[in-house]
Amino acid sequence: MREWQGKRYWLVGASEGLGAALAHKLSSVGVEVIVSARSQDKLDALVAELPGNASAQIVDVSDCDSVKAAAKAVGDVDGVVFLAGVYWPIKAQDWNADHAEAMADINFTGAMRVMGSVMPMMQERGTGHLVITGSLSGFRGLPGAIGYSASKAGVMALAESMYADLRGSGIDVQLANPGFIKTRLTEKNEFKMPFIMEPEDAAQEMFELINSDHFKKSFPRVFSWVFRLSQFMPDWMYYRLFA
Repeated sequence: MREWQGKRYWLVGASEGLGAALAHKLSSVGVEVIVSARSQDKLDALVAELPGNASAQIVDVSDCDSVKAAAKAVGDVDGVVFLAGVYWPIKAQDWNADHAEAMADINFTGAMRVMGSVMPMMQERGTGHLVITGSLSGFRGLPGAIGYSASKAGVMALAESMYADLRGSGIDVQLANPGFIKTRLTEKNEFKMPFIMEPEDAAQEMFELINSDHFKKSFPRVFSWVFRLSQFMPDWMYYRLFA
């Protein structure tokens, strides 16, 4: 378990949904929380609700200059949690280039920008805590998920590479892979979403991960088994079942 009292954590993509719920969770255990997103109004409303010391910092993770400026303004932090993401359901036959590229640029390249902006500080200090949000959809390509599955697979590989490099360095890296969470993003889905979670329940799962010394957590547990086992299926079986 980690010592939370007096720590400073920067939550990127935390104006609503899972990010806002996790901000509440961390604030309640004594963490000074800096919440970031593109909407000043939503961030200000969230900061007003949080029980502990908190502040807001605007950032657009799709813009390098914005990320650099935000990281400089936030300053020295003990940990960073990357939660930013966008989603549109897209089939290959109905390709929407703008939406697909936005998912790649925000979900994946945005994570690269944020991690790159804080790594020098943490390396110089020799300590840090980096938490990246993947997805069950990143384990293997899914139908109707052009852009999203690929971006989350990239995020998961990024976390794995960082963990491999930084083990024993004093900088902890963790990866959270949630399933469906009830947010404005999943409202776009027209299919039944098994094991869909409330943001507060997903935040509890994520908090349990970041409060531990484990590298990765995929949740809900039973639902995650389907995706983890799919990696071992031969192609003919996987595509017959999932496509």
